[in-house]
Amino acid sequence: MITGKFPSLRLRRNRKSDWSRRLVEENNLTPNDFILPIFLIDGKNKKQAIKSMPDVYRYTLDKISFVVDKAIKKGLPMIALFPYTEKNKKNDLGTEALNENNLVCKAIQLIKKKFKNEIGIMCDVALDPYTSHGHDGLFKSGYVLNDETIKVLINQSLLQAQMGCDVLAPSDMMDGRIGKIRKALDKENFKNVQILSYAAKYASSFYGPFRDAIGSKNSFKGDKKTYQMDFKNSDEALREISLDIKEGADIVMVKPGMPYLDIIKSIKEKFKIPVFAYQVSGEYSLLSNGIKNELVNKNIVFESLMAFKRAGANAIISYYADRLDKIL
Repeated sequence: MITGKFPSLRLRRNRKSDWSRRLVEENNLTPNDFILPIFLIDGKNKKQAIKSMPDVYRYTLDKISFVVDKAIKKGLPMIALFPYTEKNKKNDLGTEALNENNLVCKAIQLIKKKFKNEIGIMCDVALDPYTSHGHDGLFKSGYVLNDETIKVLINQSLLQAQMGCDVLAPSDMMDGRIGKIRKALDKENFKNVQILSYAAKYASSFYGPFRDAIGSKNSFKGDKKTYQMDFKNSDEALREISLDIKEGADIVMVKPGMPYLDIIKSIKEKFKIPVFAYQVSGEYSLLSNGIKNELVNKNIVFESLMAFKRAGANAIISYYADRLDKIL
């Protein structure tokens, strides 16, 4: 039985032609929506492949300018820096994070010197690339210490801000760290340095290739369930977001991305704050390895990225960001 306004109202009329579909489309993607992660490695003249992440590489500092220049030419507004720390530079306390000559600090200075403010620099605030146990904070008796870790994160944040970092991104999930970092930044006159909080970061199985990329995979002990969120929970994410906004976060992050579109949507609708999503390494590797047909794969990647936008993400950290001309 036909009911309603059919055939007076036919929704397919607006879908009949490409030009018509473009006129009524609700969401779109441009390079402005993306952040490119860049992995750093010690040495010279190296572009090192990452086995678990096809077409993603670690770069030595003398190769970074080429990568950043390419990102600027593609119209990307920001890059994110992640270091591969050699084993001999790691210890239980992650002290390399506070070394002003570490890879991230040197990369920030190099990029700012050459490119000034042409592109934003985002830096990870966490200890997992630097600790011998692979955890995001100080580890004792099987537990990551909250308040003691925050003291180190404050110093790491101040150091990165001093080097010229534009956006600090605490990804550690310690309680109360956003407020403490914001207060320290303001006190040292870094009032314009933004904080992008990994506010809803889940204890996920999608992070494996990333841990390989930064060199923490083999040293990692246990799991991160005592500080990263339980993936069975959604209300808890809203509580985390609410606290971080009150503490001074300028932008909030949901990580991983695709399995958590419901979280992105809920946050955007409730808080009306800029929400970023991280299409994490496991998502990337699944998409890149899953289908070998280049055209089909391109369309699937585009569809997955559009899903972030449709859910309400303002920007996406994606390993595809340097190939948008082929995808969009």
